[in-house]
Amino acid sequence: MRVLGINAIFHDPAAALVVDGQVVAAAEEERFSRRKHGKRPVPFSAWELPSLSAAWCLEAAGLTPGDLDAVAYSFDPALCADAVPGDPWDHLRVDYARRAPQFLATELPGLDPSQVRFVPHHVAHAASAGLSVAEDSAVLVLDGRGEAASHLAGAYRGGSLDILRQQALPHSLGLLYEDLTRHLGFMHSSDEYKVMALASYGTPRHLGLFRDLVRATGDGGFVVERIDWSAMAKARAADAEMTADHADLAASVQVRLEEVLLDLARWTHEASGGLSTLTMAGGTALNCVANARIAAEGPFERVWVQPAAGDSGTALGAALALGEQNVPFTGAALGRGWSDDEIEAELKRAALPYSRPASIADEAARVLAGNGIVAWYQGRSEYGPRALGHRSLLAHPGDSDTQTRMNDVKGREQFRPIAPMVRAERFADIFDGVYPSPYMLFVHRVKPEWRDRIPAVVHVDGTARVQTVHDETEPLVAAMLATFERLTGLPVVVNTSLNTAGRPMVDTPREAMELFGSAPVDLLAIGPFAVHRGTAFAA
Repeated sequence: MRVLGINAIFHDPAAALVVDGQVVAAAEEERFSRRKHGKRPVPFSAWELPSLSAAWCLEAAGLTPGDLDAVAYSFDPALCADAVPGDPWDHLRVDYARRAPQFLATELPGLDPSQVRFVPHHVAHAASAGLSVAEDSAVLVLDGRGEAASHLAGAYRGGSLDILRQQALPHSLGLLYEDLTRHLGFMHSSDEYKVMALASYGTPRHLGLFRDLVRATGDGGFVVERIDWSAMAKARAADAEMTADHADLAASVQVRLEEVLLDLARWTHEASGGLSTLTMAGGTALNCVANARIAAEGPFERVWVQPAAGDSGTALGAALALGEQNVPFTGAALGRGWSDDEIEAELKRAALPYSRPASIADEAARVLAGNGIVAWYQGRSEYGPRALGHRSLLAHPGDSDTQTRMNDVKGREQFRPIAPMVRAERFADIFDGVYPSPYMLFVHRVKPEWRDRIPAVVHVDGTARVQTVHDETEPLVAAMLATFERLTGLPVVVNTSLNTAGRPMVDTPREAMELFGSAPVDLLAIGPFAVHRGTAFAA
């Protein structure tokens, strides 16, 4: 069965292709259009489809639209309420969704509109997580909103979903966090991770108030009352100073979110009959601080979060939902890749001097050991928002100035942390927390004896968002880490996404070269080839 999954309705449009129970390809539209998040999350953009990513998915499999057995669209307009409070234009979004089969047939010539199947938004989120593990699991989905709800709790057994509870709008933990993001001067449905980082600098002095305003109801649902944000901190303009009041407000909401999520996880565990694995998806599941607390304090033996937990992941989930079988997730490298010959042709076209060292991993490690910054471009690009060693900026974790340097390179706020990658066998020596953690979806406590040795990756609260690197799945990255440890005694390297502020992650070789040419990066490690700054830009 050949199923193309499509996410288009809110934000982060994406496409994913599942063929006979195998995930062949998945990618966000932003990687093709170069527009961050693909589009803005407003009803007027609901008609915009992931045309480029969908076409690439089919091309990667050697298929045409006419070869598909189904197209799974991750929103079901039949489930929508007549009106959504606070969104007077929602009817426009719903009307666009109803017409999606015709829009898709126009964008993918040869597609029969009758092959388009509507998959409820939260069912698509649930499938992206619950059907991506081998075992039966409880599933918890939380985001801003779907058709008429903001949450789903369920259980997967034998590939079939039993929905245990959904929370109707307008109550939404995701929209609560979006509203806070907007109040703090950031872009909603985009910058919520900045609020999570800011929260660590504050004191949750409004926690008592938020415990009254945001409450679990004891039956698997929750209530979010109307909140007067300005009573706690003045609204901040995007370019205005960040104050302690803003950090305290972020800390208060973050802690209350964690508490309510723990209550929901405990209810879901009991309602599922005590299943030992919890799978999670939805934009709220990208909150790695909350995820770590659920794993540490919740009742589940295992917590697994879909790496593309935001709306882009519903493209994969919608396709999996139609198949109704478990398809274990084996890695996020589902996007575009280029052969060595294709990369070399691009280097020659750009007239960049390059070399082919005996080991690109060793070459990168040497530059990193000398406190250089490396643009690391290897294999297929990642599906989801995290750079996981395929489209990464790498740096030395032992220099306390590295965080400032990296945030300057990327044009980011200085309060934002940078993350470490570590070889799996060295994880327990340095960190405490969820293991394995190959997708950077949990925070971990840095052991005290290591905090002064790797200061660049230690957040203000003593944590780090760790990626564990396993030899069998990421041999090239593991080799680079091993050489770096041999040269420096440090088994950790800084890893952040290969992009600059406001732009999607680099996807193509040309984009990698453009970033290298415009940012103070010392080495471009692109496939097996090395481009050194001093050589490339010598007078």
